[in-house]
Amino acid sequence: MLHVYSLSQGELVSIDGKHPMVYNYNYIMRDVNQASIKGGSMNGERIKLARKRAGLSLRDLADKIDSLVSAQAIGKYERGEMTPSSEVLVALSKTLDVSIPYLMAPQAVELGRVDFRTKSTTSAKDRAKVETEVLEWVERYLQIEEILSLESAVWSVPEGLPSNVTTPDNAEELAVQLREKWSLGTDPIPNMTELLEEKGIKVLIVDLPDKVSGLTCIVKQPNREGGTPVIIVNKRISLERRRFTMAHELGHRLIKSEGLEERAVEKLCDRFAGAFIASKAHLESEIGKCRSAFGYSEILTLKKLYRISGVGFLMRLAQIGAIDENAKEYAFRTFASGWRTSETDPLETEKQRGEFEKPRRFERLVYRALAEDMISPMKAAELLRQSIAKVEEGLKGPARADANNR
Repeated sequence: MLHVYSLSQGELVSIDGKHPMVYNYNYIMRDVNQASIKGGSMNGERIKLARKRAGLSLRDLADKIDSLVSAQAIGKYERGEMTPSSEVLVALSKTLDVSIPYLMAPQAVELGRVDFRTKSTTSAKDRAKVETEVLEWVERYLQIEEILSLESAVWSVPEGLPSNVTTPDNAEELAVQLREKWSLGTDPIPNMTELLEEKGIKVLIVDLPDKVSGLTCIVKQPNREGGTPVIIVNKRISLERRRFTMAHELGHRLIKSEGLEERAVEKLCDRFAGAFIASKAHLESEIGKCRSAFGYSEILTLKKLYRISGVGFLMRLAQIGAIDENAKEYAFRTFASGWRTSETDPLETEKQRGEFEKPRRFERLVYRALAEDMISPMKAAELLRQSIAKVEEGLKGPARADANNR
């Protein structure tokens, strides 16, 4: 729940349960008043999405804000027929556990083509929760890019792509082509998150429902053609699986899926992901083209080299013909019998989930703007959803930050 500690002049300090967030109340109220005058700046869809995320009916939401307005009035907000007052806006923000800037929608972005990979098992509430978080995060991202006068890191589909991929061999070839177009060579990819961010794909790692490993969507901005692709990955899964999920979702951006069944497309994206993470040429140089047997220790060493799961690595060996199907099935019946449910010798522990290969570009841009006095520490705290003390520490280092706060 979002707790608002002060609604007086100056700062509005709020907490979402984990991260303290700081907003300048006067600026927010100025934006609210401007929205009322213009009659079009409020985004009613945001209220509706946040309400669905919270699992509330219109009447439930009216009750939770102590009947400041009626359910009918909230319905009108959602349809864009009315604009809430400052008091109502703050109450909605608190009750729906979203920031006021999110409800104000300063960037007027929207999500298009949101593709969950487990649609049948993803509830409407879970979908709304993820979409709300993505929208809020993307808007903060676009704000800092605008402040720095940066074009959003542009996603440019490599020439000749998306590609007609209908067979596993086509998916393998696509991975080789992309490595060539991006000048990656054949070596293992050290940081999948950083690579995708460099190429204009925004990456968000957050808690998702257990059965959802990841999803992809397009962020649309007014007066701009196309859109910015975003890949969202479940923080709860292992680093090995997060890397594979990112490569899989990248495959969805590059493979034409018209005329193919969803299950077939998923398999092709899986094949692309395996080939992109562990290129056939590099793998064969490490292990030879055909093997009669592998040692357990060798498999663990190689899976760490490619930063891929044990299951993914065994599947990859079979895909390139290094082992046959019988050898693969034997492995899953014997020493790898538990690998499908628990990662063996993982790159990170469960307590470290989400800490390795984190997206860094957004945070880096915020600190760049702060260091160049383009934003205040308060604004940086709002963007990063951190306390001002933590932002000061990130800018000046622990010792200097502590000295300034004495």
